[in-house]
Amino acid sequence: MTAQNYIQNALSELREPVELPKQLKDLPLKEAIKKRILSHKFRKYSAKPELVEHIEIAVTDAMEKEEPINLTFLNGAYKLWRLEEAPHPDWAELFSLIYFTNWVKPICGLYKPGVWFDFFMDDWIVTELNNIDQKNVDLYLEGFNKLITFIKQFQPSNLRMTLTPVKSQFESRESFDGLIEKEVQKLTKEKGGLVELEKAEESAIDLNAQPTKEQLVDPDWKRKSAHLHTAYMRVKAGPGYHHRKDKILVFTQPLPSGMLLSVGTTKTSIVKFWVGVGALQKRGESYIETILSFKQLNNANLDTERFNIDGLDHKNFKTIRYLS
Repeated sequence: MTAQNYIQNALSELREPVELPKQLKDLPLKEAIKKRILSHKFRKYSAKPELVEHIEIAVTDAMEKEEPINLTFLNGAYKLWRLEEAPHPDWAELFSLIYFTNWVKPICGLYKPGVWFDFFMDDWIVTELNNIDQKNVDLYLEGFNKLITFIKQFQPSNLRMTLTPVKSQFESRESFDGLIEKEVQKLTKEKGGLVELEKAEESAIDLNAQPTKEQLVDPDWKRKSAHLHTAYMRVKAGPGYHHRKDKILVFTQPLPSGMLLSVGTTKTSIVKFWVGVGALQKRGESYIETILSFKQLNNANLDTERFNIDGLDHKNFKTIRYLS
C-alpha cells in the first residue's frame, strides 16, 4: 500500500457508519456519551473527578437543550517558525482532524444533535509572545479553515468543526492591547516582579519564540515572556467564551487547573500539531499517522513520497515524510 492510498482510505473510512461497541449501546444515552468522551483510546492522561463531573454537567446541559455536545480545543494560531512548512498547516493538522473525527464519530451516531468541535485559537498574542508576523498568523488561520472545509465531506453531517480566533472576542486590537498592558501591571504588582521559570517553561519559550536582537541582550526576556503569557491567559478568560459549564475544554496535556481533557493528536502522538509536522510510520504493509516534534524531526530517518489528493492543493500536501 502506498502512503497516498493509506491516507485516502483513512479519509474514506470516516464516511463509513460507525459500529457502536456493545458497551455503549447498552448504556443510558448520557452515560454512553460521557464514556466515549473519556475513552482511554483517545485520552492520554487521567481525568480528575472534578473534570468528570464537569463533563457530565456539560453533556446534561446539551441534552436538555437538544444542542450539540461542545468540545473546545485550545491551540495556537501559528506554525512553528523553525519548520520549513511554516507558516501554513501541514499533515499534522489534517491527521489531528482525522483523529478527532474518529473520537467523536460514535457520539454523532448516538446523539442526533451531534457534536460541535471548536478550535479556540490564540492569534493576536503570538505576534507579541513569539514575534510571528501577523500575516503569517492570518495565513495559518486561512489554511486551517481550508482543512476544516476539506474534511467536512468525509464527516458525519451532525459533526460541526469551527475555528474561533481569540480576537473575535474583543472590540479591537487597541482594546485588547490595552487590557494586556493593564493585566501585566496588575500581575507585576501581585507577584512583586518577574517570577522564576520552571525548566519546562523555559524550554517551551526557547522552542516557540523567535527572539529579537533586543531580547537576546536582555537576561530577563524569557521571564518577561512568561509574565506576558500569564497576563494574556487572564485577558483571554475575560469575555467568558471558553470557561463555561456547557463547554468541555480539550488540550494535548494536563494543566494545573485539572479542568482540561487531555487527548492525543494522533494514535501515537501528543505533539501539538501547530509545532510539529505530520508523518507516517510503516506498520508492515500499511502505515500509521504520527506527528513529529522539531527535535524528533531532526533525529528521524525519513523518506518522502509524492502526493496528489484533490482539495489538498498547498505545497505542504504534495509530499509526505514517512519513517521506514
